[in-house]
Amino acid sequence: MRHGTHFADTAATELEAALASGPFHVALRAAIRARGLSLQRVQHHLARHGVNVGVTSLSYWQQGARRPQRDESLRAVRALEEILQLPDESLIRLLTSQDPASGAQRAAARSYRSRLAASGALELLLAELGSPREGGLQTMGHHERVRIGTRRELLCCDSQLVVRAHAGGGDRYVAVHHGDPGCDPGRMSVHAVENCRTGRVLWSRETGVLAAELLFDTRLRPGDTHVFRYAFEDGTADACHEYVRGFGLAGGQYVLQVRFAPQALPVRCHRFTQHSAAAARSGRQELPLSGAHHCVHLVEPQVRAGLLGIGWDWE
Repeated sequence: MRHGTHFADTAATELEAALASGPFHVALRAAIRARGLSLQRVQHHLARHGVNVGVTSLSYWQQGARRPQRDESLRAVRALEEILQLPDESLIRLLTSQDPASGAQRAAARSYRSRLAASGALELLLAELGSPREGGLQTMGHHERVRIGTRRELLCCDSQLVVRAHAGGGDRYVAVHHGDPGCDPGRMSVHAVENCRTGRVLWSRETGVLAAELLFDTRLRPGDTHVFRYAFEDGTADACHEYVRGFGLAGGQYVLQVRFAPQALPVRCHRFTQHSAAAARSGRQELPLSGAHHCVHLVEPQVRAGLLGIGWDWE
C-alpha cells in the first residue's frame, strides 16, 4: 500500500511539473501515467467522445515523435484534457506555446485564455474611449494587408474599409491590433493613411492589445458610406505564426493578404475559422504561396461572427 501511495504521489508531482513547464509530450505521458491508463483504454475513451485516434498516433504524441496539428487531432487533445481530468486548455496551451523545432513561443497569444484576457483588456480600452468599436458603423468591405519581416516578425497591418452608417450615424471608428508574444505596444505606431485622422491611442502592455480612435471629418448620417484606410506599424515581437481577425457581427467581404520577406518564407500556409475563442478550429484549407510575390491570401465574401485567419509553418 505504501508503495502504491508513493507511486501515486510521485506521478502527481511529475504531472504538476509537466503541466507547468511542458513540453506537450512529457505532460501527456505524465497524465496518462498518473491516471493509470493504457493507450488502448485512452483510445477507447476518445472513441466514446466521437474522436478516432490510433494507438500508434497516441504513442507518437507521448514520445514527442509527432505533434497533433490537424483539426481532428486538436479535437482529440481537448477530449484528452477531459478524459485525463486535466484543467481546460492545459494541454492545448503547451501544444501551441512552443515551436517544435526551437521551443520558442508561438501561438500562445492565440490560446483561449490569452484571447479571453485580451478580450477583457479590449473592453476596458473601449470603455475608456467611450465608444463602441464600430461607432455606429456597419462594415461592408475590409481589405487587410499584413507584412512579415526578415526575422519572421509581424511588421505592419494595413487596412482599407468601406463602412455604412446605421441608426444614429457615426463619426469615428476604433481600430484594434493584437500583438504577438513579446510585443511592446508602447513602441507600435498608428497611421491614418486616408480619409481619417488619428485620435486617442490606448494599449494594454500585459495583453499586447492596442486600440486607436480614427476620426472622420464629418458625422455620417444613417445610410451614408465612407472609405478610409489606416495602418499599424509593429515589428516589436518574436516570430509570428498566424494572423487572426475577429468579427463580432456578420458583415460584408473580408480579404486578408499576408506578404513574407523573400529571405523568410514559410514552408506551408493554411486558412482556418473558429466560432469562438473557446471552440475548436475548423475549415482548414491549404493555401498556395505566390512564388513571384511571396504572399498568400483568403477571400471571405460574407463574414460570420467568429474568428478567421491564416496560419503558417516555418519549419
